[in-house]
Order: sequence, then structure tokens, then C-alpha cells
Amino acid sequence: MSQVKRGISPLSLFKQGKLIIFGVLLAIICFAVGFFSGGRQEKAPTLSSITVENQLQQISQLATVRYSYTNMGQFENSNEFYGIKLPFTTKSFIVAYDGTIIAGVDLTQAKVTITDQKVTISLPAPQILSHEVDPNSLEVFDETTSIFNPITIEDYTGFQADQQGVMEEKAIQSGLLTQAKDQAETAIGGLITPLLQEGQSLEIAVADPE
Repeated sequence: MSQVKRGISPLSLFKQGKLIIFGVLLAIICFAVGFFSGGRQEKAPTLSSITVENQLQQISQLATVRYSYTNMGQFENSNEFYGIKLPFTTKSFIVAYDGTIIAGVDLTQAKVTITDQKVTISLPAPQILSHEVDPNSLEVFDETTSIFNPITIEDYTGFQADQQGVMEEKAIQSGLLTQAKDQAETAIGGLITPLLQEGQSLEIAVADPE
């Protein structure tokens, strides 16, 4: 029988989580170009829910927050017999790497309601859009293998997948999705506010992260 222990070792560490706000300027430019591409108009354009939804959907995913980290984790596995580790069957290694998690809001799910008095935009909860590991940063230390229980490629890939899940949870606990929600509200407000008609107010509702 075999038992796998996977998780962050005491050696696990972070760089400071870097929350880098980006993409907002590009989103504003894309929105403005799309909205006013019909040519110069003498009167201010009239907003419609279809127009706003289409422009938001063209932007697709507003990737608002980037979280960069360095992780170091330890893998260990031994064959066991009725809960007793068998000698000379332990394999282990320590792996270190840099990763980047990007969180944002899927704007293709935006719902827009417009009246003479108010523009209401409802957006889904922010989520992790991507999680990438820099392959050039990957390092393996203190590798120990056993002829009776050799290290396999699956050990590395499975351990890395487990560690990515752990790092995503830590990023969420650090406030990544909350930051993404706040930034989405700010970014969409910057896109729409200049287009409001006189007397119109703007309400942006982003669902809370789960």
C-alpha cells in the first residue's frame, strides 16, 4: 500500500503578493473606440442596454488583478504495510517555482438596464481567470528516490497541481477576489460615467466572490 503526503512544507514561502492593477487603460480605449466608431455626432450619443452590453462583451474578460508569488513545497511518499512505513521505500523532493494568478470579471455575462434616470450594470462574481507557472523558474532540490518506490513524472505533475490549488486558496484568502471586485467596479464606472445623460445615475452591482 502507498500513502502520499502532499502539501506546503515549513519551507514554503511567498514573495510579497503583488496586486498589480492593469488593463484598465486598454479597456477604456477599446470601449471608447468601439462606442464612437460610428463617426462624429453633433449630439451626445444615447445609451442603450444593447450597445453597452455589446461593448462590454467585446472587452470580454476584464483581467483586473495580478498576484505573483514564489512557492517552495516538499513532496514525500513511502510504501506502507498496515500503516507502517516500509524501510527503503521513501521518495521525496523539494520544488521551488514562480507563479502568477490573474483574477477578474467575465464581462460577457454583464446585464445592463437603462432608464431615463439610471443605468444599472450587473456583473458576475470575480474569479481566477488564469494561473501560470514560469517553467524557467522551476528548481528541484534534495531529491531522494528508492529502487522499490522510484520517483515518476506523475509525482511531479500531481504535486505541482496540488500546490497550485493551495496557492490559489492562499491568494483568495489574502483578498485577491475582493480586490478584483473593487477594481471591476472602478473600471466599469470609468467607462460608463462619461457617457451618462444629464440626470442619469450609475449603479454597478458585482456579485460577491463565493
